[in-house]
Amino acid sequence: TECEKEPGSLLWIFVMVGNIVRGMGETPIMPLGISYLEDFAKAENSPFYLGCLHTATVIGPFLGFLLASFCAELFVDLGSVDAEDITITATDARWVGAWWLGILICASLNLLAGIPFWFLPKSLVKEGETNEPEEMSRKSVVQLQENHHTNLLHYFIPDFIPFLKALFCNPVYMLFICITVLQFSAFNGMISFMPKYLEQQFGKSASDAIFLIGVYNLPVICIGYFFGGLFMKKFKINIYQAANVAFWVSLLEYLLYFAAYWTVCDTSPVAGLTVSYE
Repeated sequence: TECEKEPGSLLWIFVMVGNIVRGMGETPIMPLGISYLEDFAKAENSPFYLGCLHTATVIGPFLGFLLASFCAELFVDLGSVDAEDITITATDARWVGAWWLGILICASLNLLAGIPFWFLPKSLVKEGETNEPEEMSRKSVVQLQENHHTNLLHYFIPDFIPFLKALFCNPVYMLFICITVLQFSAFNGMISFMPKYLEQQFGKSASDAIFLIGVYNLPVICIGYFFGGLFMKKFKINIYQAANVAFWVSLLEYLLYFAAYWTVCDTSPVAGLTVSYE
């Protein structure tokens, strides 16, 4: 009887499919949204608009942290279990919050936010120009038809290595790669491990830990995005200068995160690990 396998739940399939659909919906925002701003905004205004776009992408996770903090305080079987029958608290290691509630709320909000996108025009007049959208779209169609007739095997494969070499010799592209690596290395470690660290070292619940991370980190990032775009517009910084500024600031940010190594707390006594069972 110990080796008998209990029937498993298939709810994970719904979660997986939901995340796939969410990824399909989120993907066009950054690449297509940035191209949309670059195509239809003035060169001196696009950095400010991009700063506003990145600010909005930080406000969303900040609200998500607050929502996750609220959901973590609710028991996972919300609605099917009486609150008086729950004998554990949110600080107990066995506590599981209502993680599914946040997914339902975010899915509903994403559905409502996607409705206005259906009413956006296919083409806009660039700021400061008088070209009609019909003329721009006609030129785009002709260009797509010309590109469609090119032979992919004849042009793409022989030119792939030279193009790849040109990319690695592009200082702006390489600086952007370094910036991305530094930012992800610094930020993802904190996002991944800091909640559990706060729970273990300071006795915080999962709800409180998530709330503290959202409150102390994301608002200042939001301010940095906004003033970064304003700074670029004010001083008319070109792409190469912007890449250099971003690299050195990201490197400084990465080094500042190393200060966490000197933030050491005493290890909590754990029977069998730091102290004997006796």
